Amino acid sequence: MKNQTETSPSGKLNRPIPTLNASCKNFAAPDERRKFHGHGHLDILNFADHVVIGKGVFEPGWKWSVDVKPIAGTTSCEAPHVGYCLEGSMKIVMNSGETFIIKAGDAFQIPPGHDALVMGGTRCVLLDFSGYENYAKPKPQPRQ
Repeated sequence: MKNQTETSPSGKLNRPIPTLNASCKNFAAPDERRKFHGHGHLDILNFADHVVIGKGVFEPGWKWSVDVKPIAGTTSCEAPHVGYCLEGSMKIVMNSGETFIIKAGDAFQIPPGHDALVMGGTRCVLLDFSGYENYAKPKPQPRQ
């Protein structure tokens, strides 16, 4: 990442403006693959400035509280998600009790505090543009 400087009309220095280098990656060669406990995996593409795009492949029978909770070590999913469903469907159950279903073709935004499960006998594939940086990644254990 290069930095340029923004100046005011008076010519005084205001603040640095980050400029990102363009880049292109493909999920056929992800930077990282995180396996769930039993039903699928998450492929990660890392870009500059902590930009992470993930593709989750959730197999039939996948449920966050079974397949990811043991990895995350939290009561419910604490990641916010903004994404798009490529195939299949998934039921989201908020901690408040609210439920909704994401299906192929849907764009979604999900706040932290939820469980989720694949609906039916086909896999669900989601792209996520905000919540996968630490998703399905074990929490660091405190040093003793």
